Amino acid sequence: MKKVTYVLATAAFLAACSGNQGYTVTGTVDGAADGTMVYLQQQEGRQFIKLDSAVIQNGQFTLEGRQDTAKVCVLTCKAGEEAVGMDFFLENGQINVQLSADAHSATGTPNNDAYQTIRQQLNELNKQAFATYESMGDSTLTDEQREAKAKDLEALEDKMTEATKAGINQNITNAVGVYLLKRNYYNMSVEELDPLMPQISAAYANDPAIIRIKENVEKLKATAVGKKFTDFEMQTPDGKTVKLSDYVGKGKVVLVDFWASWCGPCRREMPNLVEAYKKYRNKGFEIVGVSLDRDAEAWKDGIKKLDITWPQMSDLKYWDCEGAKLYAVSSIPHTVLIDGEGVILARGLHGEELQEQIAEALK
Repeated sequence: MKKVTYVLATAAFLAACSGNQGYTVTGTVDGAADGTMVYLQQQEGRQFIKLDSAVIQNGQFTLEGRQDTAKVCVLTCKAGEEAVGMDFFLENGQINVQLSADAHSATGTPNNDAYQTIRQQLNELNKQAFATYESMGDSTLTDEQREAKAKDLEALEDKMTEATKAGINQNITNAVGVYLLKRNYYNMSVEELDPLMPQISAAYANDPAIIRIKENVEKLKATAVGKKFTDFEMQTPDGKTVKLSDYVGKGKVVLVDFWASWCGPCRREMPNLVEAYKKYRNKGFEIVGVSLDRDAEAWKDGIKKLDITWPQMSDLKYWDCEGAKLYAVSSIPHTVLIDGEGVILARGLHGEELQEQIAEALK
């Protein structure tokens, strides 16, 4: 942290002393021949908009211009038959870039130096994870060895998540932290997100993604553990209008399951819910499914094939599902466990942890 802070402070001082200069992006692309085009692009939704281009000459390309505020851009190029690309921060100053198959880098300006530190950590962990994943294909492995490697892979994925969160926390006052937050907020709890919100620069006050994240944080706080449940109404598969309060707050422990028939992880988790329902349904336990489907027939077919026998409701609005928005659900499956008085006990439970929490709540 001290090293990154020093780099940022030093770069800011030099920029102030050097006047109001523009940017120069100088770079190389491993495996790309002279005459190859390099494109500077900006992503808008799912589209990439070309902003500029350069030709590789004597193994190097150069892009020049002016950028009032740092923004995330993408450099793309064809290296032989392979397409390569990387994200970086376009900002005034001298930016040095290297595109390669496995180790991109962009350095020389404050945001790029900070981002590169995080990128290097993630690249190293990703290499380890890929090697572990590849090794799991060895047919001579025993079940125990394969299970151990699966745990190693999960641990590496957790490390990548933690490295990203650390990068967000260390850089939330600059463009790097905001960029990483936009891409990873759905992996963060309200306890992790809430302290970050006041630290975001006023320059992002009108940024749609930041506005949405801040709204979600407020919704997460309103539906956090210890809070009274928030009610909503939808339709059952046969078209009857029901409210969540028709099931919650009536004395039973209720698990609200946000899912969809098109969601692979939801379908894989469903046998765990079926087991829990069979085990506890006659002991004061209920499940209410809230589907993010948009096709009624696919929803009904999923209910039948997955052996779902508990109450279901949906507005068939996909990710605009009103219930999901009220509870700031950004990924599914997502569960909310509520006690007999309507107070939220836990969120995001799955697998064995879910079974244990249900058993505890029913004591």
